[in-house]
Amino acid sequence: MKLKDISINNLRRRKGKVFFLILGLTIGITTVISLVSISRLMNEDISNKLDEFGANILIIPRSDDLSLSYGGMNIGGVTMDAYALKDSDIAKIRQIEVQENISAISPKFIGTVEIEGKKVPLMGVHFQEETRLKKWWKVHGEIPKNNEEVLLGNELAVKLFKSTNDPLTINGKKVRISGVLGETGSQDDFLIFADLGFVQEALNKPRAVSLIEVSAYCNTCPIEEIVNQISKKLPHAKVTAIKQTLQTKMEALDHFKKFSIGISIIVLVIGALIVFTNMMASVNERKKEIGIFRAIGFRKSHIVRIIFLEALIVGLIAGVTGYLLGLGISHFIGPMFLGMKSVKWVIDPALAIGAIFLSALTGILSSIYPAIHASKMDPTEALRAL
Repeated sequence: MKLKDISINNLRRRKGKVFFLILGLTIGITTVISLVSISRLMNEDISNKLDEFGANILIIPRSDDLSLSYGGMNIGGVTMDAYALKDSDIAKIRQIEVQENISAISPKFIGTVEIEGKKVPLMGVHFQEETRLKKWWKVHGEIPKNNEEVLLGNELAVKLFKSTNDPLTINGKKVRISGVLGETGSQDDFLIFADLGFVQEALNKPRAVSLIEVSAYCNTCPIEEIVNQISKKLPHAKVTAIKQTLQTKMEALDHFKKFSIGISIIVLVIGALIVFTNMMASVNERKKEIGIFRAIGFRKSHIVRIIFLEALIVGLIAGVTGYLLGLGISHFIGPMFLGMKSVKWVIDPALAIGAIFLSALTGILSSIYPAIHASKMDPTEALRAL
């Protein structure tokens, strides 16, 4: 009879105890998978929200006399004759090593124009990128689709007595107001937004850029690394990370991860103790059986392998069961915990293999002492009870 057959038969004969062995390990693995999956959901949720919050990296010209305030930072660059940033810098940003972490790049050119005797700020943007950065925008009307349409900030529309579809003349060029921006409580309320190329032409500054806003995913790459790589590509520019919101959320995620690790270790230790206790009890109950094995020529290593095979089988079953249960629990509890409507079922092969390996390893490690204890039994004493 092969050793694996002996192990399987032993497990079949002790179904009740095997159930508790599997249950103990399953609870541990389920807890680990649930916490890991919820951590991933939190990470994904934070990344999506950071994307909605807008730019987290600001690129401005290097200068000592910048004065314009935008986005809570002093950036300037409105009335200067020379601009350090160009359209070509956008392509350079796309060439950094971690460019897959870049979500959106929104170049801006800012100037002032006189409309109906009033000086107002004019900002040129790529509307597709700008709307990706500022998903909170609510527009009464439509986002401009060409260089003959503009978008007015709420406060500026009131100041100029303009509304959607009204005509507007900017430096002798007639445009139509395609929409009015809903109140944001920011500098956007006081701006005219137009196509970047149109503004560059209207202000006679071809290819000039005042600043560049970058939205970057920072869950897989530190924002400092992205800033450093952009700085190397653009030595003539000052690259600054807007990290307040990012740091707060990443710190919260880091605290949850540490909590998850602590809970997982505690539950796994409890599961290991359950395996250890049951294996020791099993060894003591099977003294006669082990004595017979030793008497008919089984070596100590054979006894150890039998115990380890039993622990391995239990660990594999608990690993598969724990992974599936953990995935199911995180799928239903995760959205409630994070305030999300729903999440997609995602089978992660690496996580599944890791769960099964961890379960099997825990089972085997917990069985080391019982296995050694069983192998050291004196066959003579074990056979006296026959």
